[in-house]
Amino acid sequence: MSGGDNLEFEIRPNPAPVSDAERNTLLANPGFGRIFTDHMVTIRYADGKGWYEPRVEARAPIPMDPASAVLHYAQEIFEGLKAYTLPDGGIAMFRPDANANRFAQSAQRMAMPQLPGETFLQSLREIITIDRDWLPPGDEGSLYLRPFAYASEVFLGVRPSMEYLYLVIASPVGPYFSGGVKPVSVWVTPDYTRAAPGGTGAAKCGGNYAAGLSAQAEAIENGCDQVVYLDAVERKYIDELGGMNVVFVLDDGTLVTPPLTGTILPGITRDSIIKLAERDGRKVEERPVSLEEWRSGATSGRIREAFACGTAAVITPIGAVKSADGEFVVADGGTGSVTTSLRKQLVDIQRGRASDPFGWVHRVL
Repeated sequence: MSGGDNLEFEIRPNPAPVSDAERNTLLANPGFGRIFTDHMVTIRYADGKGWYEPRVEARAPIPMDPASAVLHYAQEIFEGLKAYTLPDGGIAMFRPDANANRFAQSAQRMAMPQLPGETFLQSLREIITIDRDWLPPGDEGSLYLRPFAYASEVFLGVRPSMEYLYLVIASPVGPYFSGGVKPVSVWVTPDYTRAAPGGTGAAKCGGNYAAGLSAQAEAIENGCDQVVYLDAVERKYIDELGGMNVVFVLDDGTLVTPPLTGTILPGITRDSIIKLAERDGRKVEERPVSLEEWRSGATSGRIREAFACGTAAVITPIGAVKSADGEFVVADGGTGSVTTSLRKQLVDIQRGRASDPFGWVHRVL
């Protein structure tokens, strides 16, 4: 029994919301993922009953039993997307239907019940509507939405949980990297891999990120902003960054990005970039790229640009690449013209400043 197809949300407004003055102070410099809105969405699931009790309520701590299954077996998934203020003052989400689909695919991989797509979308609309005053001002500001679900059954046994809790929280954010859009440096880890064939690389689950924290710390120790993973089999091909996909731009304008073979996350920003590039008449290749190809291509000029892409960082240029074998710079270490163009096209569509031929923008208010 799936449930959730025709759920009506109960709205319980926060009786003590943040004051207008305090909210405005927080929104002046929100950072990323550090402040949160007044409300959250919750929906429960029980085996044989389906999804039930959909609520919008005051954001608060979650009561949790020490034997909750998620704490022991990490059965958990999440998503990340943004809502933007439009030029006319309205609010819209970018490709939330794609997030709904990926959330369902992650649930399937993690042996969790799939939340119906329309219920997922309605939960996002509900929190945006009630917390619309939390949209930060400025061209780089947005409301980051974090839907997630976890195994809530109180049970110690290695099997899929029979109970789950789905939630949505929201966080006003500025740029993901401090200092705004500027080239980042990346570290190619020699010790860690992100995912192996048959693993959970294509699922957006917390365990993938927990397993990458040591690698990210290694990158920081080597003076870099982000870590780059090589494939787990041959240890020679680029997989992705710690939390973002990677794209290379060749000297003839061709875009190259690692293929979706199950070991990397099928990024929605990645997919959007591919579609924008193809609309521009650019050739796009989804194929393996070795570290050696990247190094030699950067040296010869064959690889003119490289950038990371994801919901949080949007499109961020990669300037320097460091590894145990040395360091090399992509082009002049700056932001390339193709990277700049694609980023502008994407952001302009997201924020309603350009036409949306793909139907990506979903207006909420």
